[in-house]
Amino acid sequence: MFKSHFSLALLFSFLFFGCGTKEQTEDHGPDALAAKIDSTVSPGEDFFMFANGKWFKANPIPDSESSNGIFRTIQDTVNASILDICQKSAEGKHDAGSLKQMIGDLYFSGMDSAKVESDGISGLANELALIDQIKDNAGLMKAVARVQLISSSPMMGIYVGQDDKLSDKNAVFLYQSGLGLPSRDYYIDKDERSSGIREKYKTHLKNMFMLMGKDEASATTASTAVYKLEESLAKASRKIEDLRDPFANYNKVAASSLKTSYPNIAWDVLFTDLKLKTPDTVIIGQPEFIAAVNSLNKSTSPEVWKDYLKFHLVKGLASYMHSDIYNEYFSFYATTLSGIKEQKPRWKRVVSQTDESLGELIGQIYVDEYLPKGSKEKLEEIGHAIKTVFGERIQKLDWMSEATKVKAMTKLNTMNFKVGYPDKWKDLSSMKIDRSSYVKNVINANEWHTVDMFKKYGKPVDRSEWHMQPQNYNAYYSPSNNEIVVPACNVIVPGYERTLADDAILYSIIGGSTFGHEITHGFDDQGSLFDEKGNLNNWWTSEDSTKFFTKTKLVVDQYNKYLVIDSLFVNGDATQGENIADIGGIMMGYEAFKRTRQYKEGKKIGGLTPDERFFLGYATAWMVNTRPEALANQVKTDVHSPARFRILGPLSNMPEFYTTFGIKEGDKMWIPEKDRAAIW
Repeated sequence: MFKSHFSLALLFSFLFFGCGTKEQTEDHGPDALAAKIDSTVSPGEDFFMFANGKWFKANPIPDSESSNGIFRTIQDTVNASILDICQKSAEGKHDAGSLKQMIGDLYFSGMDSAKVESDGISGLANELALIDQIKDNAGLMKAVARVQLISSSPMMGIYVGQDDKLSDKNAVFLYQSGLGLPSRDYYIDKDERSSGIREKYKTHLKNMFMLMGKDEASATTASTAVYKLEESLAKASRKIEDLRDPFANYNKVAASSLKTSYPNIAWDVLFTDLKLKTPDTVIIGQPEFIAAVNSLNKSTSPEVWKDYLKFHLVKGLASYMHSDIYNEYFSFYATTLSGIKEQKPRWKRVVSQTDESLGELIGQIYVDEYLPKGSKEKLEEIGHAIKTVFGERIQKLDWMSEATKVKAMTKLNTMNFKVGYPDKWKDLSSMKIDRSSYVKNVINANEWHTVDMFKKYGKPVDRSEWHMQPQNYNAYYSPSNNEIVVPACNVIVPGYERTLADDAILYSIIGGSTFGHEITHGFDDQGSLFDEKGNLNNWWTSEDSTKFFTKTKLVVDQYNKYLVIDSLFVNGDATQGENIADIGGIMMGYEAFKRTRQYKEGKKIGGLTPDERFFLGYATAWMVNTRPEALANQVKTDVHSPARFRILGPLSNMPEFYTTFGIKEGDKMWIPEKDRAAIW
């Protein structure tokens, strides 16, 4: 996610067939919802499998993927469109700095596998030389800055974003980072799975150092030292659930005090080489982590830091380098951590990176030539319907005081919706892209985007900026802007080619999983701490907060009981914000759907009632089958519950779901009424 604020909650999408502007119709041919149902499973036992089981059986997880379902299906479809854009842009000659020149040349350089192989590691020669020159703290921070600009975030994270308490100003943030494993838990947990991954990671470190030119003995020594350094960083890092407290992770200090508090870090060198204007203040997320870095800078030898930085440099760029490096990287980060058995075709990897580096440029073509017409209007209709429902429900809450309701309505009414695509695009023409080197193109793109971020310091916040592209099937809520952003493509649904899906599906997916979910984020355990202007400011009364957190405890307790795999359960504390948004979102979606003509007419489509279609549509939103390894990784690193529980959890709290599918006491999904969460 972007910073800690943005909820990238809607990580799914649907087949690109073009929704057009046609009227909704009952004539969809074979019904897509009914076709996915596995009638051998009782809906009260496992609605996730009841609604999607037949699709899962017919579509096993490909060897090149960690999961299969809505995400992969849509990504493949979107990538096919982007591939077309890339291939057409790579044809002929274009003016330097033009949209098609940059897209075409980046794609061409990535597809030139012979050149990538012959280049080997030479594309990193300058960076590796800079690291080898480290002799003192100044040299160390100079190298750290370079790796931060082009590859990853070693030692500590640093970025520029909106000040949580002064949302009109951009601030400099420091936060915990610098690990090679996905989270601190991998270094600390004693379970068999974590222990096994640690041992494989140590072997991976050794192998990478050998690929960088060390002999086996030297590689063994380097890997041991680097792991020990990372372990120290991990022990100083906060747990994922502790990162969710915006007050505890907001510690503003004068930049001048950094030299006194953390004297072993050459701050002036770091800021200068990051091309960041020296700040007057900085916001430290986790002071104890920066203190640990300060100590490690003094106690760790330059040689260990050199090996640490070389590894993180290569790790961040391994996907764009020769096959020996990439194969080793893939073996650990894809196979060991996610269970992926084989690599994706090269074109998919290159298309994905071209979109990541030049998404603004690709988005402009996508809007003109590939984006379905009429999607923006439908999204606006559903979004405003959900907003109306949420406002009405605020007024009826029995746990919120009248004074807080007034403030809540003010926040809701000032909440901004960005739908479709930006009104203005960034100018990327100064980014150097040519056909000479794939990894250098990626380095140039990474540096351009990082410097672009750092340039924002000292400038007013641009609230018109988007952090997604129109070709992204996703959505987010930004507390600092008090805004919801939904790219237009989210309106497309698989199985309803050449027409809009019926409202039962659209109001469950777009209404519930998108707008309802994101609006609720503005009032969940984190969003409720930001006021209507986007400032971190607890505007609730203490009594309101007490009643609210009594209700959220039901959510935490419910999700803590969900067994994911082996002995790993959902982390109810870490995921509570997303779970609250899921529960609130589907309730908002259902209430808004009840006001549509389809619901009032009550006609069946595909043999399904409007209510059945609504809940089955919601199950489509999280139709994802995931490998065990990837599930285990998600539990340790993600604030979202696995897809199964994003269906079972929210629906288990809805009386209308119980009625529609005859859920009764004794069914696995049945929860006693007193234990059901109904916050919004």
